[in-house]
Amino acid sequence: MANSITAAGDTPVPAKRRKVVSRRRRKVQDALIAYSFIAPNFLGFAVFTLGPILFAFVLAFMHWDGSNAMTFAGLDNFWRLFEDKAFKDAFWNTIIYTVVSVPATLACALGLAILLNQKILGRDFFRTAMFFPYVASLVAVAVVWNMIFNPEMGPVNMILYTLGLDPKNMPGWAADRHWAMVTVILFGVWKSMGYFMVIYLAGLQGINSELYEAADLDGANAWQKFLYVTVPQLGPTTFFVTVMLTIQSFKVFDQIYMITQGGPGTSTLVLVYHIYNEAFISWDLGYSSMIALVLFFLVLAVTVVQFRRQKED
Repeated sequence: MANSITAAGDTPVPAKRRKVVSRRRRKVQDALIAYSFIAPNFLGFAVFTLGPILFAFVLAFMHWDGSNAMTFAGLDNFWRLFEDKAFKDAFWNTIIYTVVSVPATLACALGLAILLNQKILGRDFFRTAMFFPYVASLVAVAVVWNMIFNPEMGPVNMILYTLGLDPKNMPGWAADRHWAMVTVILFGVWKSMGYFMVIYLAGLQGINSELYEAADLDGANAWQKFLYVTVPQLGPTTFFVTVMLTIQSFKVFDQIYMITQGGPGTSTLVLVYHIYNEAFISWDLGYSSMIALVLFFLVLAVTVVQFRRQKED
């Protein structure tokens, strides 16, 4: 009788064990439910993104044309990079495009955001108009862009001629190797600045208005308020925009394909377009994967440097 009775307030050991087991079972069930929700997305990522990336890493050290058997290439594809003039041109063209387009897009997006954050007539219309190129069909936009910058009958050169520019000195734009990269950069800035303008607008509207009031009391002018209030408060937004623009610029392909196809010559050939040529025109999948590997580490290095500088700041 005494053995079957527990002290007041004590719980029998089997009951405690049952509670622990039940609690663990409930946690496992909750985890399974959570994983079941993310499983479709993870499987899609694994099959269509992670798998091809890992395969590309392996393929970079192989010789393969897509139909015959793979053969081990070792570092042959890597050493070939130093002998490939097209790769060198594509590498430097990518750097030039990134170095010019990133600050240009950032400045235009910030300027538009500051302007369209003011209470001006037709503000919503202009916001929509600036954002429209980003969501418009690339094919349609590229066709219109080529018509506008047509060297012979485009409205841009017509305006320059009206302003008195000698026809012999007219820019050839996409048809001229000296102006083709300028054309592509202008197109990239124009198409992307509306999207990043929206991001900057969100950042501007998150700035505490009391900071501007305090600056007014201190006698700060518009430029000083921009320099000492707006720019520091937009620091995280600018960092995000810079990282996204840098990655986007290194991966530029679509506008090159639609406007210049890497020409004239190799004046607008970039790394991603060179990868496309080697993979789907020359069918040298091993070498194209090695170029993709170089691009991956290039973007990774630049991104890591940006994050470290932001952490230090």
